[in-house]
Amino acid sequence: MKTPMITITAFALLAFPLQAVQAQQPDIQRTELVRSDVSGSSKEVVQVRVDLGPEAFAANHRHPGEEVAFVLEGRLEYTLEGRAPVTLTAGQSLFIPSGTPHSARNVGEGRASELATYIVEKGAALVEPVE
Repeated sequence: MKTPMITITAFALLAFPLQAVQAQQPDIQRTELVRSDVSGSSKEVVQVRVDLGPEAFAANHRHPGEEVAFVLEGRLEYTLEGRAPVTLTAGQSLFIPSGTPHSARNVGEGRASELATYIVEKGAALVEPVE
């Protein structure tokens, strides 16, 4: 089953849950690839491909569970609350603990992409804005 691509802006990420966001600008595109219950728990696994245009910025947000971000292409700078920024390139990954506020920025020359895998509470909004 193919899932439609949802395009969001950093503002939209802050203002609305991901499920409610409609196409607005082409700087960040999220394509949900997998969503499935985790056996014997109240959690689900969600896998999303995130494509960021040049200089795109995913503003400070958090998730209701853990995230593993794997960079597919380009250079992405991640800033997790209380930590120095870290820049990852294709083939590198980062673990983001549940509820940790963080942001991501494309710091490369062209497009950048990540594979984001979340293990989150079922029914919770996947993305929660953080001021």
